[in-house]
Amino acid sequence: MRVLIAALGSRGDVVGFVGLGRRLASAGHDVTVAANPEFEQTVRAGGVAFRRLAGDARTIADLGTGPRSSPRFLAEQAEAMTTYLCGAADDLVDAAAHADVLLVNMTAQFGVDVAEGHAIPSAGLFSRPVEPTRAFPPVLFHTARSLGPAGNLVAGELARLSTTPFHRASAHVRAVMGLPRRSPVASLRRLRETRWPVWHGWSPHVLPRPVDWRPGLEVVGYWYPYVPDSWEPPADLAAFLQAGPAPVYVGFGSMGPGQGERLSSILAEALRRSRTRAVVGRGWAGLEVAGDDVLVVDDVPHSWLFPRTAAVVHHGGAGTAGAAFTAGVPSVTVPVYADQPLWAARARALGVGPSPIPLRALTAEALACRITTAVTRPEMRRAAARLAARIAGDDGAGAVVAALERLGRGDRARVGLG
Repeated sequence: MRVLIAALGSRGDVVGFVGLGRRLASAGHDVTVAANPEFEQTVRAGGVAFRRLAGDARTIADLGTGPRSSPRFLAEQAEAMTTYLCGAADDLVDAAAHADVLLVNMTAQFGVDVAEGHAIPSAGLFSRPVEPTRAFPPVLFHTARSLGPAGNLVAGELARLSTTPFHRASAHVRAVMGLPRRSPVASLRRLRETRWPVWHGWSPHVLPRPVDWRPGLEVVGYWYPYVPDSWEPPADLAAFLQAGPAPVYVGFGSMGPGQGERLSSILAEALRRSRTRAVVGRGWAGLEVAGDDVLVVDDVPHSWLFPRTAAVVHHGGAGTAGAAFTAGVPSVTVPVYADQPLWAARARALGVGPSPIPLRALTAEALACRITTAVTRPEMRRAAARLAARIAGDDGAGAVVAALERLGRGDRARVGLG
């Protein structure tokens, strides 16, 4: 089958689909990953075809330093997100004209309408939970603090209806493709009634599937970025790792654009206080920390680097958190928004990390304390190793391959597509 994967967002939202795409291709499918232009080289280097989706995720990742709950901030973010989604939607309409099935990540949920317009089946490939549940609050609330079973469920329903940019993108697609108008409530009802499938790419050992989720929603395990067999670490990184004890890794991924100077200063002081060697990922914040015991790097495969570290300091993004859990090392989390507080809370609940520090409350003293805890407590390291051993039995990519193969045999009822 000609499989098109729509992957909107930051690098962490894209690279896992390259690995998944290769797995689908090895099963005989013709796979294309559609993403923003900056990821074309990354996708093609993985041996997967690429289609351009207009936009730059940096336009929606810069959260500034002010309160994220102010009406002005929320309005500006909604407008930026709407522009980003609608621009990408036009390109996805064109790309999907040549596909037999459309798989979409959470940010590209308007792909459901694109698939309807082209009369092809679709499914979701989500790295974070979106469906309301009694088990935890909606990730849109940027918190992991439970509101109680009833409160979590009600909040989840309200959150689904309040994601205005996503509803605007769907309305835009339906207008462009000549489809009848459909309200957000009706669209959500249709997804539930048709059991539109979503394959969630995290380990059930990290966050079990909520028992109150509808049929069609499955938690299958992580799918991982592709790393070529020929990949070798840069010489300076290999030398740094060999020159002393295992360092911590510090990286905030796509978080913190425009805050590089502040975060770098905090990080430098935290590493001095904790007397810790560190590999620092520049990321979108542009982190720069000098010192004999610090090495700053650009993109390095997490699957190679993390097992060689004493702990991983990260923002709690789904991909980075999953890589740390899989590597079997403790996590020090500095969550910002969306699903990051959830994964940070799971790290603490599973015993593989100390209590999170929200980015807005980050100080050198607090970070140094958490780093020291993560690298000196053997029980935390043992818990991380046990979790990694359980995750090793998952096969998220294999579950997606099996679903598409059932679809290829015409068994749409079992896979829930169409």
